[in-house]
Amino acid sequence: MAEQPIEETKSTEITAKDLPKNLSDLILKADAAIEQANLSYAVKLLVSVLKQEPGFLEGRKKLRAAEMSIAGPPKKKGLFGGGLGLGKLKSQSKKDPVGVLEAIEKELEKDPYNAGANDLLFDSAMRANMLDTAAFALETVRKGTPENTKLLHKLAEFYMNRNMPDQSAAVYKDICKVDPTDTDAIKGEKDATARASMARSQDSSGGFLKKDDAATLELEKSSRAAMTAEQLEEKRDGLIEEYNANVNNFDVSKRLADVYEQMEDWAMAHQMYDWAHSLSSGDVALKQKAGYMKDRAGDEEVKGLESRARENPDDEEARAQLEELQQGRIAEQVAERAKRVEQNPTDPQLRYDLGQALYHAGEYSDAIPHLQQATRNPHIRTRVLLLLGRTFDAKGMSDMAVKQLTDANADLHAMDNIKKEVLYELGLIHEKIGDATEALGCFKQIYEVDYGYSDVAKRVEESYSG
Repeated sequence: MAEQPIEETKSTEITAKDLPKNLSDLILKADAAIEQANLSYAVKLLVSVLKQEPGFLEGRKKLRAAEMSIAGPPKKKGLFGGGLGLGKLKSQSKKDPVGVLEAIEKELEKDPYNAGANDLLFDSAMRANMLDTAAFALETVRKGTPENTKLLHKLAEFYMNRNMPDQSAAVYKDICKVDPTDTDAIKGEKDATARASMARSQDSSGGFLKKDDAATLELEKSSRAAMTAEQLEEKRDGLIEEYNANVNNFDVSKRLADVYEQMEDWAMAHQMYDWAHSLSSGDVALKQKAGYMKDRAGDEEVKGLESRARENPDDEEARAQLEELQQGRIAEQVAERAKRVEQNPTDPQLRYDLGQALYHAGEYSDAIPHLQQATRNPHIRTRVLLLLGRTFDAKGMSDMAVKQLTDANADLHAMDNIKKEVLYELGLIHEKIGDATEALGCFKQIYEVDYGYSDVAKRVEESYSG
């Protein structure tokens, strides 16, 4: 289910003109202290103001800037940093989101880039309807530790839900710089760019602005992400003409590969990305893209044979071809993904891909170390833990499977498809080891929000009739 836009009810945030005179005077003193490089004194003054007026965002921004100047550049621990006291503050935030802000600021005074504290500031500000403060919290992470793509995804989604597609697209673009293989970010940037383009094309009355400049219109058309099939074919044909005129044009080759990808012509996308990589100076992202497109092309071939075998159950030739292709694909994927890991052993996404291939090959013990290394990527961590749980389960290590899935479930808050999948898998394993109460608890959580998910309705309802 798509997330709903954020409803902007009356905000608790205020501006400088809303401050009482005694606090305005403190801000003037803080500004003077900052000018004189007396940052510690400025921090004390600003903390005092925010204690009385937590919705004063301008003061919070001044405070953070002073703290950053004192702390110096962000430390690497900021990527996952939390703090021993944050666990208790999370519980307090649910009960008193405004009251907890002072305690969160104490954590941030020690480390203004602290990801865990900024994330908690975001959540608390959201609960208090301090939406600009919430954005500021995650923008701090974006500025200080842009490699924390998990929180950047959270920020991009926040902007989309606030109908701020330009800002969302910019955040997704930053994610892609850190992780060019992040398909969610790639799609997110395209969707946000498309929405922003549509918004700019409408005037205040809901009509469309006149476009007198044909070049501008063509540029906008060529950059629009959400194209129809007809528009994509038109763009593809134009690029093919340019490509045929000069097959060594790197930019055209790359753009043509992207169009084939959008058209889901995986075989041609693989061919063009592979060619673009050969024209580049060893662009690793393009090489990875070519590999992923090759995987998708192979998957499509398998799906075609699966459909043929399903529609013609007596077609022994189709079944034999399907079995042969599946076995060949599994072996090929293991070999190719192992080669990618060998070329770039520190990439968690590649480790996950190899672990997944080994899992499908039944090589569970070999898959585990790769999946464990893949948990370092915060954005794919839950998917990795889900597959780790399945891998341990396949090895008959049910207790360890439960641990991985429980950890994955703890990382997920919204009841989206991945959380349902984790809960369902966890329920099945609890059921397998005879823990019917825990199993039913997992199924009920899904049942409460999605009656039609798999067979949870049957499982839950039978538990009452039994």
